[in-house]
Amino acid sequence: MPSKKFFVVDFDSTFTKVEALDILGEIALKNHPEKEERLQQIADITNRGMEGGLDLRESLTQRIQLLDAHRDHIEDLVKALKKKVSKSVERNKEFFENYADRIYIISNGFSDFIIPTVTSFGVREKHIHANSFVFDETGKIVGFDEDNVLSTNGGKVEVLRKLKLQGDVYVIGDGYTDYEIKAAGLANKFFAFTENVSRDKVTEKADHITPSLDEFLYLNKMNTAISYPKSRINVLLLENVHPRAVEILREEGYKVDIHAGGMDEDELCERIKNVSILGIRSKTQVTKKVLDNANRLMLIGAFCIGTNQIDLEECLKKGVAVFNAPFSNTRSVVELAIAEIIMLMRAIPDKSAAAHQGQWLKTASASNEIRGKKLGIVGYGNIGAQLSVLGESLGLDVYYYDIVEKLALGNATKCKSLDELLSLSDIVTLHVDGRPENKDLIADREFDLMKEGVIFINLARGHVVEIDALKRNIDSGKIRGTAIDVFPHEPKTNDEEFVSPLRGAKNTILTPHIGGSTLEAQKNIAEFVPGKIMEYVNTGSTSNSVNFPNLQLPAFVNAHRLIHVHHNVPGILAHINQVLADHNINILGQYLKTNETIGYVITDIDKAYDRELISTLRGIEHTIKFRVLY
Repeated sequence: MPSKKFFVVDFDSTFTKVEALDILGEIALKNHPEKEERLQQIADITNRGMEGGLDLRESLTQRIQLLDAHRDHIEDLVKALKKKVSKSVERNKEFFENYADRIYIISNGFSDFIIPTVTSFGVREKHIHANSFVFDETGKIVGFDEDNVLSTNGGKVEVLRKLKLQGDVYVIGDGYTDYEIKAAGLANKFFAFTENVSRDKVTEKADHITPSLDEFLYLNKMNTAISYPKSRINVLLLENVHPRAVEILREEGYKVDIHAGGMDEDELCERIKNVSILGIRSKTQVTKKVLDNANRLMLIGAFCIGTNQIDLEECLKKGVAVFNAPFSNTRSVVELAIAEIIMLMRAIPDKSAAAHQGQWLKTASASNEIRGKKLGIVGYGNIGAQLSVLGESLGLDVYYYDIVEKLALGNATKCKSLDELLSLSDIVTLHVDGRPENKDLIADREFDLMKEGVIFINLARGHVVEIDALKRNIDSGKIRGTAIDVFPHEPKTNDEEFVSPLRGAKNTILTPHIGGSTLEAQKNIAEFVPGKIMEYVNTGSTSNSVNFPNLQLPAFVNAHRLIHVHHNVPGILAHINQVLADHNINILGQYLKTNETIGYVITDIDKAYDRELISTLRGIEHTIKFRVLY
């Protein structure tokens, strides 16, 4: 018969995100002239004590003297602590309720604030062992009960000895005093809790480092709040993804690695092993070879608009969902296009370059207003449509062409063909996607159709313009002004030299693929893409995925969600439901969507089921990926 398990949990920086005395200091010293200095001293003393570098009693004495706290402050402290319970503790409240008879809170903190904080989670008051404050006649905190063994070094060990727990004892904490319980032979294992703080002198002593309570419960086969610890989900972010994205994903609990530049195919093939989530921008190519080496990849987040750098079809075959940010940098690209149109119509690049060389080209020659000019927009998606609206507001006559039927905004005129648009436009600007069919969309033939003295702008994709043909038309004067932001071959990092035939071309603006690179756009992208990532991981929702069938799923409560990705062949849904019927499973909700390659089935079921069900569903023929959420 297996031994009974007992769980000893620390309070400060484990049950809660913070050290309670630090928060008490912020409350008590709110208007104190030495507030910042004292708070820093309190934090330093706390850290020294947690790492075993300071006598506990001395630590308590010094901090209480610095606090200048009163009994009246404790109520505010408790309110603050209840809002600062560790995320994974909050998420696993059911664990504390279900094992209330086996969970002990043992802390060198103070019962005055610990008891009201943890008993709301179902922890029994008699299982809470902590120090207690001593107050003077005015209610000021002047010390602590020195007879309490927890006010001395080794106090937690003594408490465990007196408890005489009969069974296996697991200790979860962030401090050296928690490790001492294991060192004294009174615990089977010590789990260093690092969700809030990680101390090298503590983690090096641990049997296991547990970044969250989810990890601890998973290791001990007790997880009920989530199906898989987020700390075990490896995220690789490339190409200087905005720090906000890193922050969001780390707050969610993922293990996040970042890499400043892009990676070539061989390097990415090596680095992508054991990665569950890949985040890239426009430089990194996710090829079939890369995907063949991606043994755990669930999804790719493209922190940009385009996804032509990703083999979407191969992702689909391997059950890898792809998300991008189709709207987040629209305004930034449009503003750059407007600015470049004005600059080129005034021949500003050449005049600016001449001024830098000491030449004074004060002339109206080759300088025009944009009002009344014909703006031809190739590609009427999010960017093209917004450019249409802003362009018209500036007095431009707007024409557009798209291979998909798009409703004209404002007074814009739809052209029947690309040739028609090219032949009538004073300004041609490209805003098409990166599909292979768009390679060399604009080459010698298309330049021949354009007006003499046309303004030409490409903020779309590098491969849609034949660069040598563009250079010939700039040199001949056919094109009077050019702005190019994207190129067939771009440096992988800022340290590489940019090489292009367009360098030095007259009245030409060359920018390093920064159409969407504004702080506002990057922040929008950094919040949008992680949101889609977390939604897919947490609920299975594929809304806005560029390759998966799109399903916007309702929240699931008191259920387990089965996610089944399979090749789109007849009979899979019937097979899934037959398996569920054979196991007497009650279906609470079911959702199915397919495309030409895969089927995506979501089934919500009651929590109670035979574990054999999972292996049977995984084993259904034509299954690509299967996972369980709860």
